[in-house]
Formats: sequence, C-alpha cells, structure tokens
Amino acid sequence: MNIIPEESFKGVHNGKATSLHTLRNKNGMIAQVTNYGAILVSLYVPDRKGKLDDIVQGYDTISEYINGNGPYMGAICGRCANRIAGGKFTLLGQQYSLAVNNGPNHLHGGITGFNRVVWDVTKSSPSRLQLVYLSADGEEGYPGNLRVSVKYTLTDENELRLDFSASSDKTTIVNLAGHSYFNLSGEGSGSIYDHELMINGSFFTPTDETNIPSGEIRPVKGTPMDFTTSHKIGASIDQDDIQLKYGAGYDHNWVLNHRTGTIGLAAVAHDPESGRVMEVLTTQPGVQLYTANWIDNEKGKGGKKYQRRCAFCLETQHFPDAVNKPHFPSTILKQGKEYRHSSVYKFSVK
Repeated sequence: MNIIPEESFKGVHNGKATSLHTLRNKNGMIAQVTNYGAILVSLYVPDRKGKLDDIVQGYDTISEYINGNGPYMGAICGRCANRIAGGKFTLLGQQYSLAVNNGPNHLHGGITGFNRVVWDVTKSSPSRLQLVYLSADGEEGYPGNLRVSVKYTLTDENELRLDFSASSDKTTIVNLAGHSYFNLSGEGSGSIYDHELMINGSFFTPTDETNIPSGEIRPVKGTPMDFTTSHKIGASIDQDDIQLKYGAGYDHNWVLNHRTGTIGLAAVAHDPESGRVMEVLTTQPGVQLYTANWIDNEKGKGGKKYQRRCAFCLETQHFPDAVNKPHFPSTILKQGKEYRHSSVYKFSVK
C-alpha cells in the first residue's frame, strides 16, 4: 500500500504554505488531510479480510487540487454549502448578492469558497488535526468577519470525526459541509450501483430544474427517494421521475429523522463486495446524497479516470437555500453567537 507522500503537498498558495497531514489509529486506518481547502485527500479503511484501500476520490498533488478539483473532492464547503437561489438573500433588511457559479445559482461558497483557501494548522497530533480560517467581511459577498474551525479526529473505534465551529462579528449565514466522494470498494474501482444505502429520513426537499428546493417537504414513501430500508443505490436511479431528471440522478437533500443539534444516524452505506460498512452520524438536520452524476473522465489518483456514478457523497448539512425559505432550519448565525456541528463516519465490516 502506497500512501500519498506528504512532500507532494508542500508548496505556497497566495503567500501561505500548503501541507499534507497523515492521521493513523491503532487498527491501521489512515486519513490524510491537506490545509488547502481543509480537504480529506485519502482515507484507508480495512475490508472484511483486513486489506486497506483508499475509499475517497481525489488527486496526488497539491497542484492538481489548486488548478482543478471542480467537483469539490474531499473539500470543506462554505461559507454556505449547497445552493442559494439566484445568489441572493436578505438579512436584517439588507440584500446581499453572491457569485452565480452553478447555472443561475450560488454554490458551495462561490468562486473562492473555503475549498480554495489555505487554512492555518493550529493543532496537530498523530490522530487529530485542527484547522482554522478567517473569512473576511465581504469575502465572496458574505457579511461579517467569520472565524471557522474544523477538527479531524481518527479514533481507535474506526471513526473519522469532523467537529466544526464558527463565530462572526456581524450577523451572517453559515452552512459548512464535507464533500468527500466515497466508493467503499476503493476509489476508482467502478460503479456504486451495487452499494446498499439506508437514509434515516422520511422526507426530502424536492427541487426545481435548477436544483433549488421548491420549499415543499415531501414524504419519500412511494418515490425513488425512499431509502428508509436499505437497498442498492442503482435500483431506482434511472427511474422515469422528474426529480431524478432534474438532478441527473440523486442530488437531493433528505430531512433527517433525528433531533437537530444531537448526534444521530443519518445514513448507512454497505459494499457487499468488500464488506465495508460506513455509518454516517451528524448533528445537522439534513443530508445531501449526490451520486457523482456530472463526473466525466476526471483524472484522479494514480492516473485513474473517475467516471459518472462511480462514487457517492453524503453531505451532512442544513437544507439548500435555507436562507430564502423561512420554514427551513435557519442558517443564520447571529453576531457573537457560535455555530457548531459534528459529523462522524464510522467504519466496520460484515
């Protein structure tokens, strides 16, 4: 097994040094994180025979992340992950205009979101890494000087835990999300159609043709969005359904059944071939399933070519366009208050 050498990520971007940090636990699991975009670069997880494989898509060098990574592989997305309709919102009576970088909408923080800046490493140990970024007032159109922290912890219980916090000197909006592309058979190993998935959500937020939620909170029962019992991701992905046509597959937000603010189960993915199981737990109210519908011949690690629907994302988050939907859980962070959330990716085999 050849892990990415830390030297491949040594560089300078906008006057700040870039680096790669390797976390390990006692069971042999390895996570690699770069301070560029706070990106999860690699995640080595054992299969049922104990063989370690890297299960997240990405690239081999810092230059590939800086000059590419249009799909946000492994990134921490912010200041506001997911979409904002028309790139506009009103806060405390003032209208704000953001970059329109996804059709007619704003996506994942804009042109230079948190995925395209160098974070400061404030704490580092063999199993833990804390990264901090100060987003200036007006950056990408957002109000307030926002100080953001994300802490990666690789536990001896085979959990990768992400703890987020943020505070601002002005009222603003915040929605942070990790955007890793998983294939539990190993990155670059082929389709995820046979992966089995359960999502702990009885409702989802249907969208319009630009992937903006209509505002409706719709039951999943009787639709291809029903993952309340585990089944293959590929079972209904090409069904004749307007929501699947809008997303070119799954690219939707599920309303989680657990109480927001307490850690609860969001989803369970299982790869029958390798035996790997990934449980996703979060304090967030929603999770976005994205089945890599727009990936096309993307050159990844080791020269592999990543293809459409050969990975999936489970982005724990607030709902898309929540700032423009008052009945959705709020993404508003008041001046002087603290934003916090945690997400856990727990691995086992069966």
